[in-house]
Amino acid sequence: MSLLTSLIQASTRFQQAMDNRQPPAADQNANQPTKAKLPEASGSPGDDRFTPSGQPEGDVGSLKTRQLPLGQYKQTVAQDLSFVRETLRHKLAEYNLHPATALSVGKGEGGNAVVDGKLPEELREKIENDLNNNRGFREAFSRLSVTEPTLHFMDNALKLNQAYGVNNSLLDSLVSENQQFNGLQDVIHRYDNLRRSAGSGQPESINAQRYAFSLNARA
Repeated sequence: MSLLTSLIQASTRFQQAMDNRQPPAADQNANQPTKAKLPEASGSPGDDRFTPSGQPEGDVGSLKTRQLPLGQYKQTVAQDLSFVRETLRHKLAEYNLHPATALSVGKGEGGNAVVDGKLPEELREKIENDLNNNRGFREAFSRLSVTEPTLHFMDNALKLNQAYGVNNSLLDSLVSENQQFNGLQDVIHRYDNLRRSAGSGQPESINAQRYAFSLNARA
């Protein structure tokens, strides 16, 4: 935002300097028709709360990120979200639990699913065991633990870009100028590599371990 404000202020000072150099033209223009005055932007030059992004059309980083097929990414992730959600709902019905029972599934040691919720311990252990023996669920949940956080990051970064003109350097570094190499798995792979490099002193896959899928959880 500081760069954008500086540019606006510099432009204003330049215009004022040019106006001061021009001789008064009141007499010369007395007989000429009055030109309609163009509407001026409200607010002071430094007030950028509602200033458009003002990004140059040639901004490569902004252009390549705006071309990301975010809708396609969301459709891919939605398939796994739907599968995981329906599997958990079926488990609630299978064990005669109320359909509004809140469940949370996270990743434990070794990548196993860990179930948490307000339900009897015996049923919790049974559901947890069933999920870990369900290959389709394990694979879908494992994908979600990586794809959903990455998708949330990209979605939020693009929304900020569109609303305020704020470029996210991390997002730009994840995106290739060749759109053929911007598939969801390509972007996830680059994101994971950057995360590992930035958190080399932390346990591996720390983000995946913290991921949890919640069902019937209140906002």
